[in-house]
Amino acid sequence: MKNMKIGIPTMSLGRPGLHSLDDKLHQAAQYGFEGIELFMDDLDHLANTQFHGSSQQAAQHISHVCTSLNLTVICIQPFGFYEGLLDRTQTAHLLTHKLPRWFELARILNTDLIQIPANFLPADPATGAPRTSADFDLIVADLAAIADLGAAQAPPFRFVYEALCWSSHIDTWEAAWRVVRAVDRDNFGLCLDTFNLAGRVYADPAAASGETPNAAAELDASLARLRHAAASGDLDRTKIFYIQLVDGERLAAPLDDKHPFYVAGQPARMNWSRNARLFPCEEDRGGYLPVLKVAREFFDLGFEGWVSLELFSRTCADPDPITPALHAQRGMESWRKVVQALELDVEVPTPLAGERTMQLPVDTDGAVVHHRL
Repeated sequence: MKNMKIGIPTMSLGRPGLHSLDDKLHQAAQYGFEGIELFMDDLDHLANTQFHGSSQQAAQHISHVCTSLNLTVICIQPFGFYEGLLDRTQTAHLLTHKLPRWFELARILNTDLIQIPANFLPADPATGAPRTSADFDLIVADLAAIADLGAAQAPPFRFVYEALCWSSHIDTWEAAWRVVRAVDRDNFGLCLDTFNLAGRVYADPAAASGETPNAAAELDASLARLRHAAASGDLDRTKIFYIQLVDGERLAAPLDDKHPFYVAGQPARMNWSRNARLFPCEEDRGGYLPVLKVAREFFDLGFEGWVSLELFSRTCADPDPITPALHAQRGMESWRKVVQALELDVEVPTPLAGERTMQLPVDTDGAVVHHRL
């Protein structure tokens, strides 16, 4: 049986401020999740509302809750808008002020992993001037510097780097792996994500079809490069620190300036991601990315470790108290379908018995009746 464990980000269970972090953790555990990616927005909200602004006290509380629920904090994230900044004083500030705080909180939370999304800082709103550099050497130097700071801690910290399909310069798995390979530190690795891979080469939410002009061919080519890199030894499997599985919703209309998801100054793929991700195997909700095809390639690499279901969606903003339970239930059912479809030798966790477990209504032929948030 493969050594894979299933996790979910706290943001994927409900928006901070609408749904309590404690409840989200309880629902994750109730439905069988073994770990969580902790979003700093969740921790900061908890600190500001219950611990007089003390992030340390909030982290201690969450650490106790996770221990009681047998939940692992996979990582804290996102340590964003970092590498390649043109304003080097901001780079220094992040390393000397923000990073030590994250190290302290990570220690309290018993995790050694910090996630860094590839930079997508927009241009200066006043001047339109870019605020990030495409200089590969600068990007690598910044990430090597943060990796070295993490390695010097006792105990040391790891960093996981992820290309987002709307990142300014590093927006494909190939580009992210090139960065990780160049950083060349044992504690600096890669996150592979089905949404961000397929969302870049296969999907285009600004197109009427929802797809790039050569979607299938471009996806096949990207996956072929992944297979070749692994087979040739160019891609070090041990540098894949974890993977994320998630789908996206095919929109009824192109995501242009008339679309309700449109936000001026933000890439269409970012607006799509923030509003319309889905768990894998939710085609009935509009999922259309070839998630299973991409996921199969990830698992065929020989990956073992944490699998996380990183969903962002407008459904997370529904204030109904049932939202965290619904998302946890949807997520675990999604993982069950992935395991079955790909015939993975993995035991799917069983939701805990008890009154907190939500029983979704079914219709007369036994099919689940979905809540439409």
